[in-house]
Amino acid sequence: MPKTIRPKKSLGQNFLSDPNTARKIVASLGAPPDAAVVEIGPGTGALTGELLSRYEDLTAIEVDARSVELLRHKYPRLDVRHTDVLEVDWDALSAEKGRRLSVIGNLPYYITSQILFSLFEARHVLVEAVVMMQLEVAERLVAAPRTKAYGILSVFTQLYTEPSLLFRVSPHVFFPQPDVTSAVVRLVFGKGDEDLAGVDPDVLKQVVKAAFNQRRKTLRNSLHFWTRDRNVELPDDLANKRAEELTPAAFVQLARYLAQAA
Repeated sequence: MPKTIRPKKSLGQNFLSDPNTARKIVASLGAPPDAAVVEIGPGTGALTGELLSRYEDLTAIEVDARSVELLRHKYPRLDVRHTDVLEVDWDALSAEKGRRLSVIGNLPYYITSQILFSLFEARHVLVEAVVMMQLEVAERLVAAPRTKAYGILSVFTQLYTEPSLLFRVSPHVFFPQPDVTSAVVRLVFGKGDEDLAGVDPDVLKQVVKAAFNQRRKTLRNSLHFWTRDRNVELPDDLANKRAEELTPAAFVQLARYLAQAA
């Protein structure tokens, strides 16, 4: 009898234990059968079997050695890469596959934002991502200006993708059971970078982060690195506004203005 391989639970990772929920998540991926699909953090393979039944070209990214062993034992034809998702070279993987990638996975809570930003950086080689995360984080991705949930993650998600919060996932379908509700989000890449033309990405990041790190202050004060230190005057229609009042597109316009005025 073959030995049973039991992976250790990774920090922040709760394994999906309900087949119906797994099928629903996989069905949310819009990729055609010939797509190059990448599963992030498959763990014990809750989504993997369903994905393999739909996609011939499936690559699994898994950091836990025991989970890698389990997946290779359970799914011999699966392409398992034993690596940290934050170290994946998405450009190289896309070039290897000869096409853009579709991503799916249950994101560990403690590095959700880091994974999302790594996907944003690789947006030119991605088609879509269907990812599960803590509900509170999912709500930030789709939050509108002038709401409590609207922040840095909202701005960049909406600048680089078309996000949709698809459905909530009860904690009862995980093992071990987490203390929070999860949600599945679909991110569609391919938004035109022409909207970001003439904007230094680093300046944009600095502006958005500085504005939200002091979100209770007006932009005149939260952006003092430009307004005071560089002696730049903000337009009157922006100076007295707070970060949460600006749309993602308005942040692009603001970053473009500050870069040119500095």
